[in-house]
Amino acid sequence: MHPLFSDKRLRVCAKGDTILAKILVVDDEEHMLKLFEKILTKHGHDVRTAGGGIMAISLLKEEPFDLMFSDLMMPDLGGMDLLKEVKTGYPDIPFIVITAYGSIGSAVEAMKAGAFDYLTKPFRKDDILLSVGKVLKYCELRNEVKRLREELKGKEGVKKIIGKSKAMQNVLKLVARVADSQATVLIQGESGTGKELIARLIHDLSSRRNKSFIAVDCGVFPEHLLQSELFGHAKGAFTGAVKNKKGLFIAADKGTLFLDEIGTISPTVQLNLLRVLQEKEVRPIGSITSIKGDVRVVAATNVNLEQAMDEEKFRRDLYYRLAVVTIDLPALRERKSDITALSYHFMRKYATIYNRELSDITPEAMHAIMENPWPGNVRELENVMERAVLLSDGALIDEMSLPLPVRQRKPNKARQMEPFKNVIMTAGRKVEREAILKALEETSGNKTMTARILGISRSSLYNKIRRLGIGLGKS
Repeated sequence: MHPLFSDKRLRVCAKGDTILAKILVVDDEEHMLKLFEKILTKHGHDVRTAGGGIMAISLLKEEPFDLMFSDLMMPDLGGMDLLKEVKTGYPDIPFIVITAYGSIGSAVEAMKAGAFDYLTKPFRKDDILLSVGKVLKYCELRNEVKRLREELKGKEGVKKIIGKSKAMQNVLKLVARVADSQATVLIQGESGTGKELIARLIHDLSSRRNKSFIAVDCGVFPEHLLQSELFGHAKGAFTGAVKNKKGLFIAADKGTLFLDEIGTISPTVQLNLLRVLQEKEVRPIGSITSIKGDVRVVAATNVNLEQAMDEEKFRRDLYYRLAVVTIDLPALRERKSDITALSYHFMRKYATIYNRELSDITPEAMHAIMENPWPGNVRELENVMERAVLLSDGALIDEMSLPLPVRQRKPNKARQMEPFKNVIMTAGRKVEREAILKALEETSGNKTMTARILGISRSSLYNKIRRLGIGLGKS
């Protein structure tokens, strides 16, 4: 990376803020090299000189430069050929052409080929400094645009995560802190909580964002196929291996590999994965050579890996390699304050997909949604809202567009009170019946004495006996 394109730029104050640059000057005339060196070093710049194009290419391979000046007419490698080499191998370096007064046409051709600017001989000291100033201003502007794009991209990534609840805000803060590190991350949470979405956000906020993000569900592959998918295989390694195959670890080089359902992998795959994480290299199945790789691993699980370790189903050494940073995703029932926002988000999403004009969710439907326990978490809510968008009539999502189980879970005061009254009545009849039977037993079935003990009239006692189905005895 060139100094001006990194965050390690050096600033000094001399007649205002000046950015110091590392500059390469290429010319076959010694006095021109000395002139440039004198002028530029006097203003604080770091200058290297080359007597020809071949020497310039050699210097470019050894050191980073912020910009370069080059004469067009040189015996070993002409300026146009050098420009083509630089634009191919070092496209970020601004290239300023030095040309004689009578060859303006060549300078124009150079500009068309990608040169940043040109100087016409003879020139003054201020012309050199003006050209350098243009380049540095351009670099500053380009860096600022890049920074703003990255900042906007980061914000857009965060916007994909709907969550104002404290639990989700804590998750997002942790993601922001660890995203641009090289640490492996283990995301834990129930199915449907959005583990892959968080993994993608980690990738998008990292310096690997422009490289591959590859996701693999470890739970869907049998052991031998998973090993082949992850690590690759050599031709003839097993039946059906008719050619060499590059595994996902190599395919994700310089990027991020997301291993979902990591708790399902077999002991053999666990051991091989551990070796890859330790050695930073992959040996394809059936191969005798290993391949170096630079991959950031993010894993996810919906099972308790600590319990799996206690049961000797998951290697502790692998767990500690994967869980350098752990992120625990809350279940939807633990972040109920996000349900409304998620519901409207999915309503708008699927209204757009299915070209439906929907503006709101009725209070009754929202009440039913809020009361649902959502065992399938955000994924289940999204499926329900997609169905509701398809089945809704008019501009509103109402109760009838929700699945029956969601509607049935909605509390209904009338339905709640009726069973409660029945319970009270049933309990009252039982107690009343037992009291009358006990009194009748004590009085040997004498109704008059029983009524007196219970503090009621004989007629009331007879009514209760008939209502409660108690056999009549002595009067």
